[in-house]
Amino acid sequence: MKTIEVVAAIIMNEKNEILIAKRTDTKFKDMWEFPGGKIEINETNEHALVREIQEELEVLIKVDKYVGKIEYQYDEFKLIMHSYISFIVQGQINLNVHQDIKWIKLDEINKINWVPADVLVIEKMLETLNK
Repeated sequence: MKTIEVVAAIIMNEKNEILIAKRTDTKFKDMWEFPGGKIEINETNEHALVREIQEELEVLIKVDKYVGKIEYQYDEFKLIMHSYISFIVQGQINLNVHQDIKWIKLDEINKINWVPADVLVIEKMLETLNK
């Protein structure tokens, strides 16, 4: 079975809110996720994350802290996702891949219809933020 390795940005703002993005494609249409994407050959996780966020949201981020790695088995492939706390340092968000974005507070996390793998990222994120 195919394995796909990706990175995800947990983008936070000065109000401790987290940016989430609504998918437009595939069977996960209308579900929410942390933005990010595939790691290219000879690319570090951090570089991939900065590049993917520039492509998807047209903003420059600062990658701050590694949250962790999750593995999730979908029917069609195995996903390995590395997530990072990040901050926008330049630009205004424009949607190139997602149908919507929103900033949420931590206490709203359980009210969101998440892409399945991102639920595991949330667990690691909460552990990291509570340290």
